[in-house]
Amino acid sequence: MLSIHDRPYRLCDSVSRREAMRIGGIGALGLSLSQLIDSRTAHAARDKTARRGKAKSVILFWLSGGPPQHDTWDPKPDAPEEIRGEFGVIASATPGLMVGELMPQTARLTDRMAVLRAVVSYDNSHSSSGYQMLTGVPHVPLSRENATAQAPNLWPSLGAIVRSLRADRGGLPAAITLPRHIANVGEILWPGQDAGILGRKYDPWLLTCDPSQKDFHLPGLDFPEGLSPLRFSDRRSLLQQLDETTRQLERQYNVRQFGDHSQQAIDLLAGGSARQAFDLNKESEAMRDRYGRSKFGQSVLLARRLVEAGVSLVQVNWQQLEGKENYGSWDTHKKHGESLKGWLMPMMDQSYSALIEDLEQRGMLDDTLVAWVGEFGHTPKFNKDAGRDHWGSCFSVALAGAGIQGGVVHGQSDKHAAFPLEGQVAPRDIAATIFHCLGYEPETQIFDQSDRPLAISQGHAIWPILS
Repeated sequence: MLSIHDRPYRLCDSVSRREAMRIGGIGALGLSLSQLIDSRTAHAARDKTARRGKAKSVILFWLSGGPPQHDTWDPKPDAPEEIRGEFGVIASATPGLMVGELMPQTARLTDRMAVLRAVVSYDNSHSSSGYQMLTGVPHVPLSRENATAQAPNLWPSLGAIVRSLRADRGGLPAAITLPRHIANVGEILWPGQDAGILGRKYDPWLLTCDPSQKDFHLPGLDFPEGLSPLRFSDRRSLLQQLDETTRQLERQYNVRQFGDHSQQAIDLLAGGSARQAFDLNKESEAMRDRYGRSKFGQSVLLARRLVEAGVSLVQVNWQQLEGKENYGSWDTHKKHGESLKGWLMPMMDQSYSALIEDLEQRGMLDDTLVAWVGEFGHTPKFNKDAGRDHWGSCFSVALAGAGIQGGVVHGQSDKHAAFPLEGQVAPRDIAATIFHCLGYEPETQIFDQSDRPLAISQGHAIWPILS
């Protein structure tokens, strides 16, 4: 059945205020104090077990523009029409959990997911709230639109931190972003998408590509014209000999970095498992259809292949759609309902549900964490253009897979999905939860370019949703 979890504040004896208030009524409910203690001991044991990271990989299912909480995970069917919108609700696989009617395929899978209904960034601008969601660190100042990557807002992205913690494997980096960067109108790139203070060495690979193209191949992975595989092998041998003669130069950072990148490029060209990960022709037509033939849908499928090949974190950014309202993004200032029904929700519902089902059928969901997330939510009330505007005061996120307890709702919003009532979490807590599932606690240290130690997160893992 539906469980709404909150993380209560603790007294110094580790009994919550809420629990202390309830102790007086325990006897009337037929529960002894010893039973309560036994129950709390069992819960503590479960928490200790949950401290073991279970995820090998993470897929960030990123919905640029901000998915609306009212039409997805936190509908308000009893609110006035100007709040609830034009769409109804449907039951989900989690008894008691109703979701927006435009996500029927996802609704069947909620018993694999934990829904966070009280996420707050307190930031109403795409680029600065996006920075906070991508890094777990608030932008300074908040609500600064068209912000770019500059001091003091140079905290590394989740992918960059993962890349600093985990070695690249088999010719592939530990973190990849596709199919494009995130930017405001005018190609103003958001901060929080690179390695920032860690240095360019840890930037996630950005793959600008369109996996939905019939002849899709990753740019730069073809042999140059006139270079046969045999000649490539000869050149690779020559390069190895040159490396031997220049080994003394490898103490210089730039040379080492160039060598690392060269080796990865060679490994990809050599046709190993890394190169094969990009070959979507190895997927059946039925599987490609299941994800959807859009650029985003095929990018999500490619993300599954990449984590299968050993990539630790893949971020899939929502695509822009030419000729669509609001540039085809979730930034639905105009014609909100028309955009949701016309393309946004169908594409999201298809690719997200396909990913969860595919991972589960392959036995990968137990060690792959999937985070359904955007930079914020949308205003409770519609504007004059039948749209909803930016809202960072309360929105929803969903986590599924490795280390996550399915069929759980954490937090509760008010009757208009405008503000949290309980179970409030911040982006830093979501980041801490992702790192925890990967096996790293918030106090884990990384080092910036000046060799200063930094904790990877100032947040706390969201224990009630962890299995």
